[in-house]
Amino acid sequence: MNVGVIGGSGFIGSHVVDKLIDAGHRVTVFDIMKPHRDDVTHKNIDITNLTNTTVALAGDYDAIYLLAAMADVNDCYKNPVSTVEVNILGVTHVLEACVKNEINRLVFASTVWTYGLSDETQVDESSSINISNKEHIYTASKVAAETLIQSYCNLYNQDFTILRYGIPYGPRARGGTVLPIFVKLAMENKPLTIQGDGSAHRKFIYVEDIADGNVMALCEEGKNEVINLEGPRNISVKEVADTVNELFDGKVEINYVEARPGDYAGKEVSNDKSKNLLGWEPKVDFKEGAENFLKWYKENI
Repeated sequence: MNVGVIGGSGFIGSHVVDKLIDAGHRVTVFDIMKPHRDDVTHKNIDITNLTNTTVALAGDYDAIYLLAAMADVNDCYKNPVSTVEVNILGVTHVLEACVKNEINRLVFASTVWTYGLSDETQVDESSSINISNKEHIYTASKVAAETLIQSYCNLYNQDFTILRYGIPYGPRARGGTVLPIFVKLAMENKPLTIQGDGSAHRKFIYVEDIADGNVMALCEEGKNEVINLEGPRNISVKEVADTVNELFDGKVEINYVEARPGDYAGKEVSNDKSKNLLGWEPKVDFKEGAENFLKWYKENI
């Protein structure tokens, strides 16, 4: 296939590009940053501008991946207007460009944070969303984007695949999520700060597992589906801190502060659909992935 990856120079996007090329696809990276490899076509794009986006995506593309987003929840909390501009308006522009350029499918990077709006504690892709539940602006932006994507499919026959990621980690991550933040602090001999009591949990997912799922989702079975890509087991924030402490031979100080507003406390998210529909399962356990990240960090940062 001829595939474009918006955000293909970023953390997850760069790994998706690697896996797409390994699978034999032709890849164009749409990003304001230069790609990490030279064997792909590179084009700049500004998804907050409809004309720019429509012109950039003109071409014979079979599918477009939309991985560019405001994804740092702290940045989203501080900049709600920018969050809406990128995560909602930007998605609308990409959808409109896909329709006008007759691109068969949009593959969208969403998040398990959307389940924070569910009243259920054990959730899967069929779980209902209750918008009256108070949640983070990041969550609201992703739910709104998913709704727009579904609407474009219903009204304009724009096919899609929505992938709800767990909390990603691994090589090339440079901040914004808990493991890179904790490793950076530990490298600087600074204490780690846990917001709340540390019991909040996620199924952290190794970035290469996410990338594999993205490529596998291009199959016909993935069309017009919402699919979870979660990690193999629940990891509390306290376990993340303890793992980093262990990697640094127990020399890291750990402090606790009040929880931030609207944080995602974690749900029991099922991967059954991704396994049954795509044949995908996460392979890398958190300890192994954390060791891989620390090795990369020491070599590259």
